[in-house]
Amino acid sequence: VQLQASGGGLVQAGGSLRLSCAASGRTISSYVMAWFRQAPGKEREFVASINLSGDRTYYADFAKGRFTISKDNAKNTMYLQMISLKPEDTGVYACSAKTGAAVAISNPSMYHSWGQGTQVTVSS
Repeated sequence: VQLQASGGGLVQAGGSLRLSCAASGRTISSYVMAWFRQAPGKEREFVASINLSGDRTYYADFAKGRFTISKDNAKNTMYLQMISLKPEDTGVYACSAKTGAAVAISNPSMYHSWGQGTQVTVSS
């Protein structure tokens, strides 16, 4: 499956953004999907994941209550709605996919397909 993230940009602290991850080649209903992010000089960090049918999700602690992951299997697209953004949320956000049903997987090495990231910059 090929993945392409979009929707990043520059936003002030407290603002919102909605990221999209469009898939092609295979249907995302066959994969657990996830968002990761990477800030300059830091390691890639898990944000959230969602199961095959889209009814189970798993979040990093920092994302709980502020970020919402969702997917539209009919549109073959995954989303990440982010609210109350903070400067520390700045980074490149990338979407990924893995086979298997386990959704609570935060290790990036378990994901086999990656899209190009989209830059999110939150100014203070």
